[in-house]
Amino acid sequence: MTPDPAGTPAGTAAGTPATGLGPRAAGALVFGSSAAVLVVELVALRLLAPYLGLTLETNTVVIGIALAAIALGSWAGGRAADVVDPRRTLGALLAVSGVVVALTPLLVRSAAELDSGGLLLPTATLTILVPGALLAAVTPMVTKLRLTTLAETGTVVGRLSGLGTAGSIAGTVVTGFVLVSTVPVSTILVGLGVLLVLAGVAADWRVRGWRAGAAALVLVGAAGLGAAVAPGGCDVETTYHCAVVEDDPERPDGRVLVLDGVRNSYVDLSDPTYLDFEYVQAAATVVDTAFPAGEALEAFHLGGGGLTLPRYLAEVRPGTSSVVSEIDAGVIEVDRDRLGLETGPDLEVRVEDGRLGLDRLADDSRDLVVGDAFGGVSVPWHLTTVEAVDDVHRVLRSDGVYVMNLIDHGPLAFVRAETATLREVFDHVAVLARPAAFAGTAGGNVVVVGSDRLLDLAALAAGLEGRDLTWEVRADADLDAFTGDAEVLTDAFAPVDQLLTPYGSA
Repeated sequence: MTPDPAGTPAGTAAGTPATGLGPRAAGALVFGSSAAVLVVELVALRLLAPYLGLTLETNTVVIGIALAAIALGSWAGGRAADVVDPRRTLGALLAVSGVVVALTPLLVRSAAELDSGGLLLPTATLTILVPGALLAAVTPMVTKLRLTTLAETGTVVGRLSGLGTAGSIAGTVVTGFVLVSTVPVSTILVGLGVLLVLAGVAADWRVRGWRAGAAALVLVGAAGLGAAVAPGGCDVETTYHCAVVEDDPERPDGRVLVLDGVRNSYVDLSDPTYLDFEYVQAAATVVDTAFPAGEALEAFHLGGGGLTLPRYLAEVRPGTSSVVSEIDAGVIEVDRDRLGLETGPDLEVRVEDGRLGLDRLADDSRDLVVGDAFGGVSVPWHLTTVEAVDDVHRVLRSDGVYVMNLIDHGPLAFVRAETATLREVFDHVAVLARPAAFAGTAGGNVVVVGSDRLLDLAALAAGLEGRDLTWEVRADADLDAFTGDAEVLTDAFAPVDQLLTPYGSA
């Protein structure tokens, strides 16, 4: 049916009463629901990181599910709007999505605890897909309510589409720059759930008048929200991580910093020379054998964590100056509050991206650079490239040493590529790992060393043996077969997450 010249609403009889949804309310619903979809998507990445890791694969899965939800909701919502009066369904869409969003932290934690049955990924999928689809259905339904004449189709559709996009941008910006840095993840989701339930009740009242059904939605939402306010699994939710500090039952002063479910650092509060993790012992052995005992060094650390190695250097090499670039201010606060960190002139911690921090350093200004930055089990890709290694080489003195901690599994495709990348820059490169890692039968930490001076391999092997580490050292020509045809990583091509095999156990 087409409109008559006077603009009689298409598809309705003349004199049909107004929907009760004015242009401002309609715009607010579209803007808010679109923003909520992006909040759920971004917060889901943080919520799942302790269980699935913070990898490109996790990001891709979450983004893919969110986009699928938007596509499904838009298609199904448009179809439903032509079959059922949107005034009957609009409030319910918002309220039910709010209940699911508020329950998400509880559902994900419960599924993780019972994951022997493979419940986590399906649960996570549903907690993104269901509210995302319901919220995406709001836009076509609101559009249907506002389209009272075909003469205004372009104006109405364009306006609401623009507001939806603006809402998505607002949800992204507010979540990334404000919410995750100031509010715990579970609180964000519960708070968003409350707002959606209230918005659903308000929308239902606006388009249909107050009904008993709206009160029922409030009760359902309240019940769901109450269940969702369960204690989180984090001691602290930082900007980037779920942080937990665990006591070591075998050492009264031993503490383990766990970030997103991964044991990141071990700190003995009373003995900085105690090194628990094998890779830290290996890295310390590299430093101990590369420089005279007790000699003060100027060091730069890419990544902080629990700052175990900077504390060790300060203890065994008095006068050592360490600068640490750590991107997560919350981790540093945990270090100060729970792990006894004291900074000063000889230990400076800068809250910044490691590569930007590296760029700030002067040429030939460091004896030692330590690379120990991780997002989950993956080194941030921009710290692995030949351009980044060139920058490390620039700040090192002629006899300086670069020590890099990596994690890999199986065929060690990432370690091989990173080794090839260091060999492109440094005259001498060594790889330290367990024999099983070299054999490809087990994974875990691998330490790669680069320097322009000849490394004392015999002293390095003896140092590892002295620490009771059954690690092997391979260097220079012995690495030819190991690296094989591994491609040098560059800023233009560094598929770190694809090279990793993050599904084995360290």
